Amino acid sequence: MDFWDGNSQADWLLAEGHYWDLVKETDLERRMEALCSQEVKNMNTEEFFDFLFYEYFVWKYTAKNRLATARKQLQKHRDTLSELKAIQKALFSFDLNDSGQGLRTAMRIKGLGPAGASGLLAILFPQYFGTVDQFVVKSLAQFEFFAADLTLQKIKPDSISEEDAVYLIELLKRKARELNRIHHTDYWTPRRIDKVLWAWGR
Repeated sequence: MDFWDGNSQADWLLAEGHYWDLVKETDLERRMEALCSQEVKNMNTEEFFDFLFYEYFVWKYTAKNRLATARKQLQKHRDTLSELKAIQKALFSFDLNDSGQGLRTAMRIKGLGPAGASGLLAILFPQYFGTVDQFVVKSLAQFEFFAADLTLQKIKPDSISEEDAVYLIELLKRKARELNRIHHTDYWTPRRIDKVLWAWGR
């Protein structure tokens, strides 16, 4: 039995703590961790653009070249703020249980693919979404539990599709529910699971 299906509360808490051992606990990291979705919902369109440009994109895209490319795409919203306003509104009106709809909504923001979109949803709605990026895919592939999971095995870490992202988000949701059920708690969320996977093996 490996870590994934071991379900030891102590082991999972230790693994989550390792995330904080690895990340630089900057003001931005703390802000993303404590972000209130209502705050983002109440932003005017200019503030929402600035939040994405100066905070979320910087947090998500740590490689300078990737950040520059994503920001260049986001800049296109400067000429279409009405479009961005509509996207912002849609982000707070879709069915949170519909992972696909959430992803498609967030991906309307220029510069966000499935991984970036899932990250935005994860910090806004951690009870419903987790970040699904290359680190999550690579970590999951290390567990014996997924050795026969052909869907997971076919996912390319560097080119996650929308369909792949939905599959992974649902997987994180199931794990959070399983841990909560076993340990009689509501502590675990898809976002906490993604943090464990981001840090796994490092």
